[in-house]
Amino acid sequence: MIENIIKVFGPSTLSFFVGISITPTITHFLYKYKLWKKKSGKIATDGRETPIFNELHKEKEVGTPKLGGTVIWISVIITALSIWIVSKVIPTQDTLKLDFISRTQTWIPFATLIIGAIVGMIDDVMEIYGTKGYIAGGMSLRKRLTIVSLVGILCGAWFYDKLDISSVALPFGNNLDLGILFIPFFALVMLFMYSGGVIDGIDGLAGGVFTVFFSSYAGIAFAQNQIDLAAFCAVVVGGILAFLWFNIPPARFYMSETGTMALTMTLTVVAFMTDTLGGGHGLLVLPIVAIPLVITTLSDIIQLTSKRFRNGKKVFLVAPVHHHFEALGWPSYKVTMRYWILSIVFGVIGLCLALLG
Repeated sequence: MIENIIKVFGPSTLSFFVGISITPTITHFLYKYKLWKKKSGKIATDGRETPIFNELHKEKEVGTPKLGGTVIWISVIITALSIWIVSKVIPTQDTLKLDFISRTQTWIPFATLIIGAIVGMIDDVMEIYGTKGYIAGGMSLRKRLTIVSLVGILCGAWFYDKLDISSVALPFGNNLDLGILFIPFFALVMLFMYSGGVIDGIDGLAGGVFTVFFSSYAGIAFAQNQIDLAAFCAVVVGGILAFLWFNIPPARFYMSETGTMALTMTLTVVAFMTDTLGGGHGLLVLPIVAIPLVITTLSDIIQLTSKRFRNGKKVFLVAPVHHHFEALGWPSYKVTMRYWILSIVFGVIGLCLALLG
């Protein structure tokens, strides 16, 4: 037990200090090359302008770099490679025990993290240097959704074909066998989680809630004796905390797509890893643990549906809903900290429900 605890918390601590140490270099690079949007504001999903949002954020988006999410995944990669190299060069019982990269538990989430990070970084760079109409233009939403869908299909196919998983866990020890439909179901869950990535809109908000998400799943994986996966989640937490150290108001940089795409896609994979494969209910509690992402996505859907079928009438002043609270006059730090509290409460609830089975 003690060895497993050290295996989880040791690499996580290392990841945090790696992130803290590399951030000054990354920050210098981001500011030196002015890697921020050249015009503030955004266009809504339905193609319309967002005057309330643009007014709220007119001085926030220009002058603050994007690509801050690189701190997270670079920290994870450096930590994982460092421990792996040490375990090969000095193959003692202790160093081998710390190595958490394994084919059975962490290859898939690790690969997903890297793919999401790279694709997200390409989108960020395109948004910074490209121009398309009113604001800088990154990848189109359709292209990003297509990429996320393809990754979800590949992951689902791997679970279905290589790991022989075609069911999801239900309460009271039951499973729902989806057969071949497990693959598109996997992709749909990943798409839904990714759509909540727009929560990265207020200083400190995304970093705080993602810390809770991955901490909760580290606990779930640990309880299911998926120690390598628990260590991986904890290492991600360490990287996020290093990012958050510099992202709390006033933010030195934003997480942006390279962070949110990587984290939402990886969170989906981790949820499935702790489900039927791990003998648990990781997927069942995902909407509870990640309720801020669920709320964010649903508020967007509600807003778009209302505008379409109610002659342009809106439910929220601005969507997603965290910007609605800003528009009501809440200070951004109040929105952020209340989301943190909400995440912690529901993270604990989801963890307890997963452990109860």
